[in-house]
Amino acid sequence: MQTKQTGGPGGGVNGVVGSLLFLTVIFFFNFASRMVLAPLLPAMEAELGFGHAEAGSLYLIISVGYCLSMLGAGWVAAALDHRRTILLCTFCVGLAIMALALSSTLTAVRLSAFALGLACGLYLPSGLATLTALVEDRYLGRALALHEVAPNLTFVVVPLASSALMLWYSWRVVLVAVAAASLISALAFGLFGRGGRFKGQPLNLALMKKEALSWPLWRLTGVFTLILGSSMGVYALLPLFLIDEHGMNPETANLLLSLSRISGIFMVFVGGWMADKLGYVKAMALVTAFVGLTTLILGLAQGWWLVLLVFLQPALTGCFFPASFAALAFLGPLNTNNLRVAITVAFAISVGFGVLPAALGFLGEMGSFGAGISALGVVVLLSLALLPGLPNRAPEA
Repeated sequence: MQTKQTGGPGGGVNGVVGSLLFLTVIFFFNFASRMVLAPLLPAMEAELGFGHAEAGSLYLIISVGYCLSMLGAGWVAAALDHRRTILLCTFCVGLAIMALALSSTLTAVRLSAFALGLACGLYLPSGLATLTALVEDRYLGRALALHEVAPNLTFVVVPLASSALMLWYSWRVVLVAVAAASLISALAFGLFGRGGRFKGQPLNLALMKKEALSWPLWRLTGVFTLILGSSMGVYALLPLFLIDEHGMNPETANLLLSLSRISGIFMVFVGGWMADKLGYVKAMALVTAFVGLTTLILGLAQGWWLVLLVFLQPALTGCFFPASFAALAFLGPLNTNNLRVAITVAFAISVGFGVLPAALGFLGEMGSFGAGISALGVVVLLSLALLPGLPNRAPEA
């Protein structure tokens, strides 16, 4: 039975836009702290003397810390509250990035990477619980769209800004800049941010069992995982696909990668509008169908069609998440939403940004990047069968 709940105080988005912007900025630096490693790894390898295998393992180490932290975030939010958890997370992210910048051995880098994952994983359950409580239910999709600007902006800004800074400074200075920005955003939120002054629900065994037996939660998690894999997983391996199977030079491939993600910054607001106007299930279904079809064709395309699909395939992926997070919030009571977010995102990161890219990379070793991408598109299309019956709108007050 659906638990009735309310979101914000009834004033829409305008009255809390400052707090929403604080959360979006914090989410940006939380996400950027992980994505910034990609453009820095070649310089780190050269200075610290480790190879590609060790470099690749850093993402696995961060992901392990991130998933463990997300699953345990409820205990932190229950002991403190969501506001203090966000502050603790953002402050610790800054310290972990600073430790990474000061690392002089591979062991120190790995320990700092694990600490970074642990710090980053605390944010999303408490951040989304805070946002959901701030905003009136009928505006939740648009508020989540503003929040989702952060990762979409990261995809574009971080590689370009890092590359520009590396023209004059070392990789360590870039990390120090990210660390300083994270610490400053924590201080600003502590002084001026609103919301989150309520405690979360710890992930005890009884609640774990209840959520694990929730078929609607796992249906939504399954589609969420595939969309995340179609976004972040394909993003991670697209340059290799373009270079190895289509003969592009690295500069062109990387430029296409950055430019292709600009649309996501704006389209996420379309996703928020779709969630509020069409309903959560209809919005997710439209995006899932589009992403599945364009991913399928991307693996088969050639020439100018390939370039077009590089831009089309990620255009609507960000539109999925406002509707999915809103639907997730109404699968149960508000005070356990942080647990549902933790379970869904931890699983999606592990599979969508772990197993799926590894599988695509394995196929790429055999010269079948395109076949793997197209197969992913087919699975995404099949996942449409999991959406009917999920929450389609906020419950009536």
